[in-house]
Amino acid sequence: MSLEPRFSIITITYNAASVIEPTLQSVLAQTYTNYEYLLIDGGSTDGTVDIAKASGIDFAHVVSEPDKGLYDAMNKGIRLAKGDYLCFLNAGDAFYSPDTLQRIADAAMACDSLPHVLYGETAEVDDARNFVRMRRLKAPDDLNWRSFRDGMLVCHQAFYARRDIAPLYDLRYRLSADVDWCIKVMKSSTRLVKVDAVVVNYLQNGLSLKHHRASLIERFRIMSRHYGFLPTIARHLWFVLRAVIRR
Repeated sequence: MSLEPRFSIITITYNAASVIEPTLQSVLAQTYTNYEYLLIDGGSTDGTVDIAKASGIDFAHVVSEPDKGLYDAMNKGIRLAKGDYLCFLNAGDAFYSPDTLQRIADAAMACDSLPHVLYGETAEVDDARNFVRMRRLKAPDDLNWRSFRDGMLVCHQAFYARRDIAPLYDLRYRLSADVDWCIKVMKSSTRLVKVDAVVVNYLQNGLSLKHHRASLIERFRIMSRHYGFLPTIARHLWFVLRAVIRR
């Protein structure tokens, strides 16, 4: 049995005063408390940092300064993190339930050594925090780096990477560097464990959704890099054909 893992929960914010409260409250509600919490803010002017500091959370780090975008901020979080696992819980997202971290920790401790990756399912919520649906792509029982040929089967916020194998995000990608990062993590992994639970409420207003076409182009570049250009072309043609058939 493994020792209790420590989680580095990293929240990236920029003028997120309207959505940050549910994120903070979900952290405070966790029954498993072996974690550190880092807020990496891009220099908000709407009181985001003040709200966070007043929440009662004991922050390991609060950084508020201009950055070069979301993934540059995430890299700052990685550099500051000291835990066994990285957990990116962005502003507006929230842990699914108070026992989420406990369930993830239990899955890790059931192994003889800490798995390289822990992952679970994702629920999508709207701005009012109402449940919309389960994420369309379901997390597979068996996950490896080749799995993402069929799309990003595990939401980034439901993907916990062991810090000692996690690279920095590639800042060449502005919208989909998380896809590239997850694939790289899985390439360095020999043990990936699915947690039999929904682990995150994902707010449906992410950066890639706001720039959907550009995000898809970036994802194609990333997939071509990891899986080959021609296989990626063939796979995408199949995606289109499958969508037509389903109609």
